[in-house]
Amino acid sequence: MSEPRKILIEARDLTVGYGERIVLERINFQVHRGEVFAILGASGSGKSTLLKHLIGLHQPVSGDVLISGASLVNAEGDERLGILRKFGVLYQGGALFGSLTAVENVRLPLDEFTELSEAAKDLIALSKLRLVGLEMAATKLPADLSGGMQKRAGIARAIVLDPCVLFLDEPSAGLDPITSAGLDALIRELAGGLGITFVMVTHELASIFSVADRVVVLDPKVRGIVAEGPPAWLRENATQPWVRQFLNREVA
Repeated sequence: MSEPRKILIEARDLTVGYGERIVLERINFQVHRGEVFAILGASGSGKSTLLKHLIGLHQPVSGDVLISGASLVNAEGDERLGILRKFGVLYQGGALFGSLTAVENVRLPLDEFTELSEAAKDLIALSKLRLVGLEMAATKLPADLSGGMQKRAGIARAIVLDPCVLFLDEPSAGLDPITSAGLDALIRELAGGLGITFVMVTHELASIFSVADRVVVLDPKVRGIVAEGPPAWLRENATQPWVRQFLNREVA
């Protein structure tokens, strides 16, 4: 009998919002080490808001976010920095610096957070570009990279400090189906080969069924989670009809 997967991220009675406006109220879920976990929901359901709280950009109204058992909400100073170093983030636009080459973009976290030699930083940055299939584009500027290549470079930079979890904000946004499928394959490869845990916000149902082990579905009407589980199972068995309609792309 296999051992249960270790819990890497836990949202515990988490309430988030802006000022007096509550977006999500007292939600609970866990993300296990090595899985690909997706946050779904209709527009305005709080997906991006939740992501911003999971990565510490905003403090919640109440509740907690635990990373490897440590409270991100209550941590301060070096303890908080230590928790933040456990994860990387790929933002929707890639967030590459236009004046820097791909390898220089990937090197940035090494420049900021390590005291490695220049040669060592170049070697590590190139190795991460190789992992995402971009070693041949190391000296190119972002403007000379396709949208898919920019996303790959963003992933290389996000994993250059060897985080245990990578947060993805709409990773397939703006990509054609073939490029999107290639990015899905890369995510599965990194999750399976390196054991990186992925937490992603996405609208792309093809990507969800291709890469996600489990999903949570947010509903703005109840300001919370209305379904959780493997996406293929929820598509057929979710108790809420609209969740099945959402996952089957059916008109209500």
